[in-house]
Amino acid sequence: MDLTGRPLPLWYHPLYTDGIHPEARFPRTRYTRLLERLKPFTDVENRSSPVRLVLKTPEPIDEASLRLAHDPTYIERFMVGELSEKEQKRIGLTPWTPAMVERTLRLMGGALEATQHVLEHGGIAANMAGGTHHAHRTFGSGYCIFNDLAVCALHALNHPGVERVAILDLDVHQGDGTASILQDEEAVLTVSVHCATNFPFRKTTSDHDLPLPPDSGDLAYLEAVEEALDLCMNIQPDLLLFQAGVDALDSDALGRLNVTRAGLRQRNDIVFQRAEREDVPVVVFMGGGYAKPIERTLEAFEDVFTQAAAWQHHRPNTRNPEPGQ
Repeated sequence: MDLTGRPLPLWYHPLYTDGIHPEARFPRTRYTRLLERLKPFTDVENRSSPVRLVLKTPEPIDEASLRLAHDPTYIERFMVGELSEKEQKRIGLTPWTPAMVERTLRLMGGALEATQHVLEHGGIAANMAGGTHHAHRTFGSGYCIFNDLAVCALHALNHPGVERVAILDLDVHQGDGTASILQDEEAVLTVSVHCATNFPFRKTTSDHDLPLPPDSGDLAYLEAVEEALDLCMNIQPDLLLFQAGVDALDSDALGRLNVTRAGLRQRNDIVFQRAEREDVPVVVFMGGGYAKPIERTLEAFEDVFTQAAAWQHHRPNTRNPEPGQ
């Protein structure tokens, strides 16, 4: 059944913002402010619009799913509040709120539910948070507690018909945790396009790392994106996990690659167009974005989700019909 015109399912929870302390260095308000920008596109009754989003509320992820990618002792210590001050500071979301555990579990739940959705229905789905690629098996780092990309990839391999998963990480920072967790998993391909001189300063080894020098700009960045996509599609993946960080922006405080908003828009279209051509389901993970002013980040993230919705609108449904359609 061809169900073109379907909206983009987008997982979101207020705890994505409220679970982070107002004094934390992380720009917590980006979620609520982005939600306001996306609200005009959530009128799912307007079936003629090429950009439609339907918001979904994630349930907390179960511990068994976390254990796919993480050490049980690390999971338990986080759950009961036993991580040391040093461990918390390495993650960087301090001071922690009482809601940090639930926030983390719901953020991971949103990623997992989006993944399960495209495994069943095809097309594109997204989580309005996550892309937590700096989390390793036994510790967190760089605003990342658990690694949603690794968990979702390993979860997908348990789904009937899924033999290969590709992770396309286009955040300005290397996906070191993802590469480390999945280094011995032959059924998952990890590809990272990132700034060579940016965090993490001690890189791990992805299946394919495409580092770029500072101030590379749009042309070099987009050439690397094309190469990364070729590497992903060469394995004929049954699922593409897209870490869509926008911190490569020229206005980003933690970036350095000097990519324009137009360049990132072109990046998004390249990814979604190629996935449609190859009929590969896609899960979008929000990734990093720390522009000053934050409005530049919000604009770029609005582009990510509205472009995903536009591609979803006309992409044929070659799998099971979605509920209510």
